Amino acid sequence: MLLRVLGSAAGGGSPQWNCGCPVCAAVRSGAAPPRTQSSIAVSADHRRWFLLNASPDLRAQFEAFAGLHPRGDRTTPLEAVLLTDAELDHTLGLLLLREARALRVYATPATHKTLCDGSGILSTLRHYCTVDWQAVVPGSDLALADGLSCRAFDVPTAKRARFGAEADHGRVVGYRLTDERTGGTLVYLPAAQSLTAALRTEIEGCGCLLFDGTCWRDDELVRLGLTGRTAREMGHLPIDGPDGSLSQLPSLAAGRTILVHINNTNPVLLEDAPERRALRESGIEVAADGLEVQV
Repeated sequence: MLLRVLGSAAGGGSPQWNCGCPVCAAVRSGAAPPRTQSSIAVSADHRRWFLLNASPDLRAQFEAFAGLHPRGDRTTPLEAVLLTDAELDHTLGLLLLREARALRVYATPATHKTLCDGSGILSTLRHYCTVDWQAVVPGSDLALADGLSCRAFDVPTAKRARFGAEADHGRVVGYRLTDERTGGTLVYLPAAQSLTAALRTEIEGCGCLLFDGTCWRDDELVRLGLTGRTAREMGHLPIDGPDGSLSQLPSLAAGRTILVHINNTNPVLLEDAPERRALRESGIEVAADGLEVQV
């Protein structure tokens, strides 16, 4: 199974257009590479690709990756899109796929309802192309293509839903993908408020873990005067702290642990930052756009 990190930043990208924080300033000066908004592509045969989340930067991400280029007269290697939630930075890219004759979208009923009745993204998209919704049930296995399967799992969150009613289950999910031929396993978890026992069970021993790296500190955005909410209040486990992800992820024994969905304010985006060095010493990587991993 091959995965390609199409975008490694959180919503807004890095640099964010209206942000002058130290990290964004460093990126604009050329001291750190820019990053587009979070999404990955996965394939078991290097011919059919599954997109996990559709970011607003999708068009540029597709053009940067030859594996997703068309193969003839509008014949695309994109098989389907799997959504972890209904957040705009994970779903706006669906509208950029409107030229498709038909688009298969995997999403939980809660996410599907929000995209139809809340943000209206799927309702709009259906005016342009056929949308084949495939219901995702957390805990149930799904066959995606020959040799590739996945299982979604619930990710508890206290983050307020921006669109539609709150849902007890399926508002945020992660995915565990398995290459049945090789046994390779990949867990994609770009948003996690805490590492519960159930989430640890899903992660433990996987070949590759792509995990929420949004903020270094819980009060990172508060310190910068950008918001009054902490990382946890926004649905993200901070990296630092006694119960942060840095103190917990190494014990889960994933083959590789790579942080994705990294906010533009996070100092780990700077190669020479002490926070980046702390991650390296713990064996945790920071994703960059274009990273490819064989699982």
